[in-house]
Amino acid sequence: MFGITSQTNGPSPPPAKQVRVRRTSRPQRLILMGTGPFAVPSFDALRQAGHEIALVVTRPAIVAKSRKGPPLSPVRDFAVAHGYPIFDPESINTPEAVVKIASQRASLLIVCDYGQILSAEALATTPLGGINLHGSLLPAYRGAAPVQWAVLNGDEVAGISIIHMTPRLDGGPVLATAQISIDPADTAGTLEAKLSLLGIEPTIESVEQLANWDLSTPIGEPQDKSKVSRAPRLSKASGQINWTLSAKQIDCHVRGMQPWPGAFTEIHVSEDKLPIRIAVRAVSIEDVSPAEGIQPGTLIDDHSLKIATGPTDSSAGLLGVIRIDRLQPAGRNEISGEEFMRGHRLRAGIRLS
Repeated sequence: MFGITSQTNGPSPPPAKQVRVRRTSRPQRLILMGTGPFAVPSFDALRQAGHEIALVVTRPAIVAKSRKGPPLSPVRDFAVAHGYPIFDPESINTPEAVVKIASQRASLLIVCDYGQILSAEALATTPLGGINLHGSLLPAYRGAAPVQWAVLNGDEVAGISIIHMTPRLDGGPVLATAQISIDPADTAGTLEAKLSLLGIEPTIESVEQLANWDLSTPIGEPQDKSKVSRAPRLSKASGQINWTLSAKQIDCHVRGMQPWPGAFTEIHVSEDKLPIRIAVRAVSIEDVSPAEGIQPGTLIDDHSLKIATGPTDSSAGLLGVIRIDRLQPAGRNEISGEEFMRGHRLRAGIRLS
């Protein structure tokens, strides 16, 4: 199921602001299943609404392999803060895990940003099945990284969907949706934080809807199979910048890769040294075109990191320009593009990989 930071060791978005939640007239006994920060606002809203939380299921804790410590687990922190019992099996679909879930005698599973796909047997452990809060307007962007792909593709609108779960990935009928505009400055991290708040009310409403369901009639709207698109999980290699793309595409790439895996490139500061790998944190699109004959990935300015990109309009063939505003050299602190240029005495003509 959908997750953004649950697959990462990177920083999570800022804590969500508190949202006032109305008390439910039909409290349910729920099992919450999640790992990353996207789930926490809706999980906390269900608590505030007066639903009984029988168990919190999350991914197993990972032993730290570096000084940075283990990956963040906001749902585990939420459970600890409120004294809820935690269950963290390696696989939720083993016979032992299914028995454990069934023994809670809950009425409904609430799944968000968990990281595992539930089997038919796991979904059958509660009479109402499960609902999943997904970070896209389904059937668009089924998969693990819907928020990232919305930014990467330059979408103008993003949203959330609540689905009644089936064993197929993100394939169940849709109970509720909500959408917002994507700000031109949004990163995947800032957009995820907004969507996590947007999902609160639809999650509350969907639980109410199922509480009143007679089980004998279909519920929700079937997804249109002709409109399905995928949002596959990203890897560290996904962050490498392709300078033959347009300036707009590179801007979307840098924002879509934050907070993880992060956009990066390599810059050849001199012929007798190995290239320096830099993490690109922020860029701006320049409203200019480089001189004729310049290749994408070439530094075109002596004072700021202005890089030639691929054509903005393939029919016109004019290249674009991206300015790197903030970057972080490997093993160093984050600095401005101008500071990096001064430190390495860079001049126009230097190539980036």
